[in-house]
Amino acid sequence: MNNHEIDYRIIGEEMQYVEIELDPNETAVAEAGSFMMMDDGIQMSTIFGDGSNSGPNTNFFGKILSAGKRVLTGESLFMTTYTNMAQGKKHVSFASPYPGKIIALDLKRLGGRITCQKDSFLCAAKGVSIGIEFQRKLGTGLFGGEGFIMQKLEGDGMAFVHAGGHVLERELMPGEVLKIDTGCIVAFTQTIQYDIQFVGGIKNTLFGGEGVFFATLRGPGKVWIQTLPISRLAGRILAYGTYKRKEEGSILGSLGNLLDGDGR
Repeated sequence: MNNHEIDYRIIGEEMQYVEIELDPNETAVAEAGSFMMMDDGIQMSTIFGDGSNSGPNTNFFGKILSAGKRVLTGESLFMTTYTNMAQGKKHVSFASPYPGKIIALDLKRLGGRITCQKDSFLCAAKGVSIGIEFQRKLGTGLFGGEGFIMQKLEGDGMAFVHAGGHVLERELMPGEVLKIDTGCIVAFTQTIQYDIQFVGGIKNTLFGGEGVFFATLRGPGKVWIQTLPISRLAGRILAYGTYKRKEEGSILGSLGNLLDGDGR
């Protein structure tokens, strides 16, 4: 194996965290802001890019290219490594950013490559490459929304991604097609064919509410689906905080606002 081989366990229900067990000199890499806690004896370091091409024979241009790909997916130029410098086994934990589930992906068993949403990556064994996956078709590029630029995880180690709400793991048979909202896709294997389709009809365009484009996934392969995309959650929170609340179904009306502290 080219990647560090790590053991792990996922703990919790709605707000999960993953605890990674590191043998001496083993290393995990994670996005900034996902760290939760670690044992004494683990050393933290900041690296340029994702650490997958940080060997002695890697030139500076290669490191710049790796870091630049991460910027295109909205991530930082740098990642954090956690290395066990002690004699015995040590543990480091990474927490979910919002309610949902953590998905463990064994890249060796999944063909060595996974495409996932650009904000879903949580952490991985050192050596896993975190890059970008451009969709080739023009329609995808113009109208794909969240599905246009996605992350690509490559290697033969463990990687962990986070999904919002409930997670469905589905196996598509050869030729089987699944139509899905682009934001509800968490990840899929490299054998899945991905495209964007237009929802025709003036009623769908004007009054559909869910947008006029959706993703199509064609098997064979495996896909992970989430019920609560972060964009949908953020949109609801923004709408609730921006506009004056409606007293839907309430007979108290403005009196209800006075009772819960809103006196406007």
